[in-house]
Amino acid sequence: MGAPAGSVQPVIELLTNAEMAQADRLAVTGGVSSADLMENAGRAVADRVAKNFPTGTRVVVVAGPGNNGGDGYVAARLLAERGHDVRVLRVGEAGKGDAAQAARRWTGPTVKASPDALAGAGLIIDALFGAGLDRPVTGLAAEMIEAMNGAGAPVMAVDLPSGINGTTGAMMGVAVNARDTVTFFRRKLGHLLLPGRLHCGSIHVADIGIPDTVLEKIQPRVFVNAPPLWAAHFPIPRIDGHKYSRGHAVIVSGDMSHTGAARLAARGALRAGAGLVTIASPREALAVNAAANLAIMVHPVDGAAELADFLGDARRNAVVLGPGGGVGPVMRKMVLAALTGKRAVVLDADALTSFADKPVELFKAIKKRKDGRVILTPHEGEFHSVFKVIHELYKVNSKVEKASLVTLKTGAIVLLKGPDTVVAAPDGRAAVAENAPPWLATAGSGDVLAGMIAALLAQGMPPFEAAAAAVWLHGEAGNHVGPGLIAEDLPEALPAVYRRLSAHLRPSV
Repeated sequence: MGAPAGSVQPVIELLTNAEMAQADRLAVTGGVSSADLMENAGRAVADRVAKNFPTGTRVVVVAGPGNNGGDGYVAARLLAERGHDVRVLRVGEAGKGDAAQAARRWTGPTVKASPDALAGAGLIIDALFGAGLDRPVTGLAAEMIEAMNGAGAPVMAVDLPSGINGTTGAMMGVAVNARDTVTFFRRKLGHLLLPGRLHCGSIHVADIGIPDTVLEKIQPRVFVNAPPLWAAHFPIPRIDGHKYSRGHAVIVSGDMSHTGAARLAARGALRAGAGLVTIASPREALAVNAAANLAIMVHPVDGAAELADFLGDARRNAVVLGPGGGVGPVMRKMVLAALTGKRAVVLDADALTSFADKPVELFKAIKKRKDGRVILTPHEGEFHSVFKVIHELYKVNSKVEKASLVTLKTGAIVLLKGPDTVVAAPDGRAAVAENAPPWLATAGSGDVLAGMIAALLAQGMPPFEAAAAAVWLHGEAGNHVGPGLIAEDLPEALPAVYRRLSAHLRPSV
């Protein structure tokens, strides 16, 4: 495989609350005044309103006591100057510094917030808390959030819908349901992680004068999962290549009544570019697996010893265990056998659940590898079943934090599935998916994903990039098929997705 040139688009960083605060401080240290940052933020909100609502619209700004409220006061002043009918509902005093100054410059009507005061609004601007909220919303603020959600007018959130934690995406008791969100400099994790994403509506990122150079000092480690993140490592077939140069993925099948998952994984691996794919099948299921596949090979394998012997050929360089494989000691032994050696290993579904009562045994076996070529692909239920010891010990709630903690403890790549799938690596990097459609939530979808990961690993892609790329391709395949999708459709959609992806890549010679 050659090295593609990569995408013309930049990698997209996602910031935590702390990182965004640091970006503000670095900008000010570099000569940008904090008052200008607030003025620019308020102007960005006002510009978005002016673009979507006619002059004269009655705009009600719900302003909190901090800088988010200050942004709201700036937007109120600018919108009034442009001919909108604006009033501000105050929740607490305007605080100090720039927020207080912005409040003083607003000379229009201001009243203490109450739910009744939202009556007649054509647009509500939520400037209560923004991304920095880290405590449950109570009292008048909670009442106003409920009232905004029930007012019947569209809501535009400043930075992040109030009530959503910008770092974790968690709802802090109650949260605004916005139609639009205007955020600044970069999106925050809470814009992509659920449930935060569900509250944001359309998200618009505004430049408020923070130079991109501050990122060199912040060095964010969480990114949007998109081709720029992994395109430079994506395997492109060479004109002089052949099937043996594209790797050999092995999929371990379950018994005769549970072969479908392995066959889905195998088809996913084949369509994702593996040169050879073999289903390692129990003898009782050999006829079923052989009859159901053409380009996919089938080989008899019963138990851990035979699997270890079959995987002894170094050309079989990636293996998937778990889809339909059965839960229990037999699977545990097969996983431990697969983890010996240097081949890449994808552990999904039953391969993980089999260690729910013996997690330390799995952790030690992975840690012993020391090469990072193990990828764990749990959904939330499997994650809490297998990794509950780690979760209970460290009490983390963010999906990124959970996945990152497990990858640090095991040395594996962790792919925590869901609409906001997170891929985390031991070096601190993480990627958050935003392209998964809801119809991917169907039986067998994850099996196809496991096979796709194995195919990219077999072709030599680094583990973090392989997992992230497979997640993105999986989402794009789902979008290509659309409503009515079943898991069998996903591999067949990959050629169209690969054709579109090729616009980001340079073929090798």
